[in-house]
Amino acid sequence: MISIDKYEFDENLYYYTKGDGHVWVKKLDDGKIRVGFDDFGQQLAGKILFVRTVSPGKERPKGKSLGTIETGKYVGAIKCPVNGTVVEVNPAIKESPSLINDDPYDKGWIAIIDPSNLEEDLKEDFVFGESELKEWMEKEIESHVK
Repeated sequence: MISIDKYEFDENLYYYTKGDGHVWVKKLDDGKIRVGFDDFGQQLAGKILFVRTVSPGKERPKGKSLGTIETGKYVGAIKCPVNGTVVEVNPAIKESPSLINDDPYDKGWIAIIDPSNLEEDLKEDFVFGESELKEWMEKEIESHVK
């Protein structure tokens, strides 16, 4: 984990930078990806009270909604970071939405997607690695927090 300001990031993940998505992607061994909301996004949103996701089997284009999160002050879309089909949603976040706040990179994951063209999608609108992540997050913090 690396810290940028007061936010924690797993440097082994890809971060979707399009719009206000703040979604991370982890490549899985079977070619699928796990998707979640990053620490900056969850802190900015506040305590997550409810999560609604699309059903498994749904095809989602990159940039469209995978679902929504709701807090006391915010309702926002969870952006799909790649083109693909949702194969699983995390049942634990339905029961305990605050897992996204408490453990965004592990137990608070949102969905598993079977991407249609992962390598092509990762070339656009993503940062990876400490230097790219720091550069992007400094701009995000400046525009959203300060």
